[in-house]
Amino acid sequence: MISKENAEHYVWGEKCDGWYLVKRQDMLVIHEKMPSGTKEKRHYHSVSRQFFFVLEGILTMELEGKRHEIVARHGIEIPPEAKHQARNDSDTVVEFIVISHPTTRGDRSDVSELTS
Repeated sequence: MISKENAEHYVWGEKCDGWYLVKRQDMLVIHEKMPSGTKEKRHYHSVSRQFFFVLEGILTMELEGKRHEIVARHGIEIPPEAKHQARNDSDTVVEFIVISHPTTRGDRSDVSELTS
């Protein structure tokens, strides 16, 4: 059995948390927590397809220049090659699950915030 309480933990960005729920080459499942005002670098994956599912709060996902606000118990799919950026533009914490197939390890390219 795996949970946020016993999973391998890491910190990303300055204040965001992640917990590896499944960490395999063919699939990656991560529980992430982003405090208010945090964001990841805009990027894309060449091979990996991702699905973000919000557990609590509102996740703002910029996907190919379009902004999506994803509320609890809703999700969004990110296809390979799609430039995207997860952000927490709200005043509260957002927690979500990210499923990546296959793993995103070694399959991430950061892009300029100004590039479309």
